[in-house]
Amino acid sequence: CLCSFAHLSLFFSLASRMSMEYFVACNYFWLLVEAIFLHTLLFTAVLTKRRLLKRYMLIGWGTPFVFVVPWTVTKVLFENEGCWANKDRWIWWIIRGPITLSVLVIFYIFIKILMLLLSKLKADQVRFTDYRYSLARATLVLIPLLGIHEVVFTLLIDECVEGNTRYARNVINLTLSSFQGFLVSVLYCFANGEVAIHKLSVKCTVVLRVWLTNHNGK
Repeated sequence: CLCSFAHLSLFFSLASRMSMEYFVACNYFWLLVEAIFLHTLLFTAVLTKRRLLKRYMLIGWGTPFVFVVPWTVTKVLFENEGCWANKDRWIWWIIRGPITLSVLVIFYIFIKILMLLLSKLKADQVRFTDYRYSLARATLVLIPLLGIHEVVFTLLIDECVEGNTRYARNVINLTLSSFQGFLVSVLYCFANGEVAIHKLSVKCTVVLRVWLTNHNGK
């Protein structure tokens, strides 16, 4: 009974590890989807959202399967020990490689968007101090949306840092990643003027319907 319980616990541990790696990879590839979508909005004249949505979902949810499944098979065949700690770095690169590539593509799109914004500001003959401020503001807005901070932590791999520096790196990375969704929601929802106007119109509609209902009832 104890033996079967131990095997069951090990199975759930390995399944949890595989699920964790999959969803971490999904996080990076959905950041890539956000970057591609923003690039498409800015650089493409014709945009069919319904057709692109399926492709975006395939990239965000499907692409991680392409390398998480081979990583799992490789672990089972060559490094099936304990809870699958990362001992062989070459096996770990099966996952790290595609994630690093996605982060580099995001950073490339980020630079391309900034160059487009800079060229448009110059074309509109905006004063240097004004377009520098606008460019800085756009940069600060794009950083949490595209997860640009991940570029630093992707390049600072575990082999490059040791001891307390590695712990500090992990704490900072996890903190920024955890609050990224909160920052995006604040910038693009709660602090967005269009969203505020829409919320106000919804409230006015509800109040008007309640007043009409009460008035007709009388």
